Amino acid sequence: MKITQIRNATIVIEYAGKTFLVDPFLADKDKYPAFPESFGQNRRTPWVALPKTIEEIIDVDAVILTHLHLDHFDEAAINALNKSIPLFAQNAEEAEIVKGYGFTNVDWLKEDSELFEGIKITKTSGIHGFGDKAVKWFHDYDMSEIVSGFIFEHDDEETLYVAGDTVWTEEVKTVIETFNPDIIVVNAGDAQIDGEISIIMGKEDVYQTHLAAPEATIITSHLEAVNHATLSRAELKAFLENKDVSERVLIPEDGQSYTFNKVNEK
Repeated sequence: MKITQIRNATIVIEYAGKTFLVDPFLADKDKYPAFPESFGQNRRTPWVALPKTIEEIIDVDAVILTHLHLDHFDEAAINALNKSIPLFAQNAEEAEIVKGYGFTNVDWLKEDSELFEGIKITKTSGIHGFGDKAVKWFHDYDMSEIVSGFIFEHDDEETLYVAGDTVWTEEVKTVIETFNPDIIVVNAGDAQIDGEISIIMGKEDVYQTHLAAPEATIITSHLEAVNHATLSRAELKAFLENKDVSERVLIPEDGQSYTFNKVNEK
């Protein structure tokens, strides 16, 4: 297994001989205005460039969309991707939206698992920020608050859990207890709305994830790319070092990769 951090929540996963692009957000630097009523209103999004060419990034076997918010699937991705590529949305409703963009080979993730080229894929749930205020914000700007993650399993690979845009919840804990993942990818930039409501994990959430899965390797994504992200890599690194868990939690730079080999059976 090889996981490459691209930018924001966009990652490339090489797993059991197949390559997956997750949540492609491929716009040029500063393409979009700031997300409204959120942190960093003086900064456009994304505020860093891609570390690779779009042609390199989209050279994959399939695409997974954990949800359809702009910073996970944008016009640049829609235009760049081959319309016949296998693409998994998070549910039937979003699959229909994606088909409306011209994609012809669209399915959706299932909670009871399915196989793609021998890889078992299971949808997981999450919460994109607690409380009615978070839900209202999404609805006010015509965005769904529904988000997903997924589990990858294969006999030749370690188990991978990509949590998606969720804060730390009992749902995340249950996924960890159920699947005992070896590798966990969490979106950890502590994106906030209205300066007070976190809609993805922050440093304490990352630590809770570690406590729930102390033997797992955690990779942090969704950092330092969008205006509403409040947590920097440096701050997260210092926090983890203070907790003495920095060896278990990786903080990749954009373009950085990690390779994991299955060494024993659980």
